[in-house]
Amino acid sequence: MTLDRETIRLAIDTVIDPELRRPLTELDMVDSIDVSPESIRVVIALTIVGCPASDRIHNDVAEAVTKVAGGIPVDVELTVMEPARRAALITRLRGDKSPAQQFGPDTLTRIIAVTSGKGGVGKSTITANLAEAAANSGLRVGVIDADVFGFSQPALFGIEGIKPTRLDDMILPPVAGEVKLMSIGMFVDQGTPVSWRGPMLHRTVNQFLSDVFFGDLDLLFLDLPPGTGDIAISVGQLLPHSEVIVVTTPQAGAADVAVRSGLVARQTGQKVVGVIETMSAGALPDGTVFDLFGSGGGAQVAAALDVPLLGQIPLSVPLRMAGDAGTPLVSHQPDDPAAIALSAAFQALQATRNSRVGTPLPVSPR
Repeated sequence: MTLDRETIRLAIDTVIDPELRRPLTELDMVDSIDVSPESIRVVIALTIVGCPASDRIHNDVAEAVTKVAGGIPVDVELTVMEPARRAALITRLRGDKSPAQQFGPDTLTRIIAVTSGKGGVGKSTITANLAEAAANSGLRVGVIDADVFGFSQPALFGIEGIKPTRLDDMILPPVAGEVKLMSIGMFVDQGTPVSWRGPMLHRTVNQFLSDVFFGDLDLLFLDLPPGTGDIAISVGQLLPHSEVIVVTTPQAGAADVAVRSGLVARQTGQKVVGVIETMSAGALPDGTVFDLFGSGGGAQVAAALDVPLLGQIPLSVPLRMAGDAGTPLVSHQPDDPAAIALSAAFQALQATRNSRVGTPLPVSPR
């Protein structure tokens, strides 16, 4: 194989930007390639000064080019795009849609809001593991932590302290494994409480849906706060075409409250697609079945809302430990009974999706 600029460019074409999830060549990040018998020099233009992915991009490019260099020394230099070039990139990324249209009514992204009647039922853990299961199946997945007062998704995915990258007026969500994640917890100091009223909450959710660039997603999960307050109503107004999963425990008291959250979702035009029961009966080491929180709550909610019971997630010490460690159980310990139940719940969720056969694609001939 002849070692020339095209060979080097093809090698760089295999390097994916960690945040934008597209090849560097497609993002116009390759400034120059110089090839001689003595050395190979590649200049890569980062999107911003202080790009958090700079070290990874440098190393990935150096590794890719070295593989085809045939022993010739490789030098990778990083520069930064000038404003006009960065603005052109942002325009290309957004295409012909305004930020507000990213998840509009004609979106091909399936939007799933996960809600509950009360707190402490494991709603955020369910959201994280459903998203992880979806990513493991090869889907492009995003998560918005809309529980502004009790945000927990950064901790559940193990990316606490990671800040989003700003490209002018565009925000790039951090990526945990293969899941793109956005949370108000990325903008406040750890331990700082958030005490906002309705208009500020609505504005925050709206900005997450418009200013944050998720790119092409198959699934977007929203982890809603418990209850039927401002954010639940805002999501219904901003995303009336979204679908809802209701999470409850087996307790009758929790089930009664959970039904109300599903009814509020319907009032705003959303479609309730199923119920997931958490803290269900689990097996002790000696095989004894232990139903600490009783039984029947999930079936009760599903019957009241006339939707399927997507899954019953048993009490599991590994599930709690995985959440504390920031490693979703479906990937960390997939053979645990709770992980098996969570993966099955995701498959049941997929089965509720309406066929998209005949749906027009948002493309036009050139």
